[in-house]
Amino acid sequence: MSFKSRPKLKPFTACLLLLAAACALVAQTPSARSVVFIPYKDAKPILEAESEILPQGLSGKTADALEREWPNWISRQDAEIRTRLAQGDEDSLVNLLVFGTSYTRQPRISSAQLAQLNQTTDAKLLESPNSPVVNTLKARISDLIKSMLAPGTNERVLFTRQLLIGRKGLTLNTPTGRAQIERFLLDSVIRVLREHAAYAKVLESARLLGNPSEEFAERSRLYHTRGLSSDTSLFPNFAIEESLKGIKTRGLFAPGTVSRVAIIGPGLDFTDKQEGYDFYPQQTIQPFAIVDTLLRLGLANAGALRVTTFDLSPRVNDHLARAQQRAQRGQSYVVQLPRDLQASWKPEVIGYWERFGNQIGVSILPAPVPAGAGELRVRAVRIRPDVVSRVTPFDLNIVAQRMEAAESERFDLIIATNILVYYDTFEQSLAMSNVEHMLKVGGILLSNNALLELPFSRVHSAGYTTAVYSDREADGDHIVWYRRAN
Repeated sequence: MSFKSRPKLKPFTACLLLLAAACALVAQTPSARSVVFIPYKDAKPILEAESEILPQGLSGKTADALEREWPNWISRQDAEIRTRLAQGDEDSLVNLLVFGTSYTRQPRISSAQLAQLNQTTDAKLLESPNSPVVNTLKARISDLIKSMLAPGTNERVLFTRQLLIGRKGLTLNTPTGRAQIERFLLDSVIRVLREHAAYAKVLESARLLGNPSEEFAERSRLYHTRGLSSDTSLFPNFAIEESLKGIKTRGLFAPGTVSRVAIIGPGLDFTDKQEGYDFYPQQTIQPFAIVDTLLRLGLANAGALRVTTFDLSPRVNDHLARAQQRAQRGQSYVVQLPRDLQASWKPEVIGYWERFGNQIGVSILPAPVPAGAGELRVRAVRIRPDVVSRVTPFDLNIVAQRMEAAESERFDLIIATNILVYYDTFEQSLAMSNVEHMLKVGGILLSNNALLELPFSRVHSAGYTTAVYSDREADGDHIVWYRRAN
């Protein structure tokens, strides 16, 4: 398990300097498509249909007042959503603290130990001097603080310094300052444990309803108050490949017809969402996984395929923009793919792990596995520059914004995995409107969320795929195929 794991799904039986700098790096497509806020005319039917669940600032207002207020409200909402990135970064830091091996020789805190801690809401447990896991955690905190004093080129430790010192205003220069950092890190672990206990209660209540569709719907908005995480993993890409196989079989995409793809929240592997590995450089996976799958299934032609990523994280956009710039100079991109041999992956998932990248690159010698990282096997794939150069990042908040483009330049396929779960029903409805206006007629959105399908929407579910990743309980995803009809 992981502090950053997605909401697990049971078998489904029903159907700002940094920002400015990052944005400056983002390459624009030749068509110069623009990013705009969702206009009132498109939000109006959603406001009317969901009048009983409108957020503060919109509820109880007349239609005229809503129209006047809308531009200011959606701008403020965009800014508010972006503030959640800071909390997501702190959550990633907790993962690094619990699982990281690059800054310490202390043993990683095991999934079993985390499960034990997640079963209690007693924060004093973390203060116990007689608990082995607490002592390990405190030793890890001490080692992380020491590494921040001399971080070298460790990009994750450098980020930790920037977060704690630059953003939080803490200091490493005095014993008092270091004690404050220790307290902040310990409090962050307590906070995450409490959050997970609360999520578990919500999911248990949903399960007791005895309706799998209702349970899936509850899971699909589980993190609507949580910080926005950019951490990622390989697994959802296997589920996407399985979905695209089904879509091809159904004839919803003809061979060679997918040329424009968008990925909402491509993710950045700071500390892997599943187990928090940090012994290789930060990386993104999904943009290249989608290209790999589309070429493998014959749904796209390499020369015509273009991928656009949408993210509101400057860290993610900067990483992708720099990768594209290096690719345009002929440099490749390496992805490391760790496999926990104790995790009981399903044979079909192992097969996906073994073939990943065979359409877009070559296997190379992987990063060495450090002591204490567990029983791992690692694959590494060097992705060709021509593939990397086709991935273009844009700063875009899918709840508040969309990319304007002519019908001929809209997307055949949009991917949104482990993203819309961070938003409530009203925000998801706004996001669906934005997706609708970016999809071609017949285009498909793939998401592991149950999204409200309003009657006036032109995007409706056309099928779904259930993918199971391992023998661990509820370790899988349901990918729903949402298709634009006209």
